[in-house]
This record gives sequence, structure tokens and C-alpha cells, in this order.
Amino acid sequence: MNPDNKAILEKANAAITKGDNEGFLSFCTDDTEWTFVGDKTLRGKEAVRQYMATAYLEPPRFMVEALIAEGEFVTATGKISMKDENGIMVDYDYCDLWRFRDGKMAALKAFVIATGSR
Repeated sequence: MNPDNKAILEKANAAITKGDNEGFLSFCTDDTEWTFVGDKTLRGKEAVRQYMATAYLEPPRFMVEALIAEGEFVTATGKISMKDENGIMVDYDYCDLWRFRDGKMAALKAFVIATGSR
């Protein structure tokens, strides 16, 4: 087990909340794969970069409720708020399962459910 994986995820999330997408991506492997269950799968850092450029026009706001590390995995649960394509702030509950490889985020399986808009 690598206890640093939690710290890596915390640093990556801090970058994203500052709007530093490239800083976040520096914590990902080049072949990172993100699966949004029931929606889409992004393959590779460039696909994630393109997704972030449109989905994170304004940095999302996170409230992490729990980070649980076991072996090469870190599970994060909490709430996230971000603007949709119409500029309306939408609140979500999420559960992210991150898989790490060599100290970087190699895969994400994300369960995200909209809970309302403001």
C-alpha cells in the first residue's frame, strides 16, 4: 500500500479547484482512463485535457467527505458543484475510485449523480 496516494489525490484536487488543469494533469499517467459510469469513457491524458477545457470553464467546488486508501486504490466520496453548459451551477454527489500506478493516477471510475441546481 502506498499512503502517499491520498496525498497525491489531495494535491491534484487542490490544483483543479485553483483552475490549474495542467497542474492536475501532471499527476495523471499519459494513458489515464476515466470512466463516468453510465455516460462516457475518456482514454488518455489528451482526452481528459479536452474534457476539462469544456467541463471546467469555471473551477468546480469540492467537498470531500471521505478518502479511503487501500493498495493501489483511493476512493473519494463527497459533493461537487460545477456549471453546466448553460452556466447554471449544478450540485452532485460523487464517488470516485482512483487506481494509481507508479505514484500517478492511472484510472478513474466515477459515479456522479446530480442532486439539484441553484
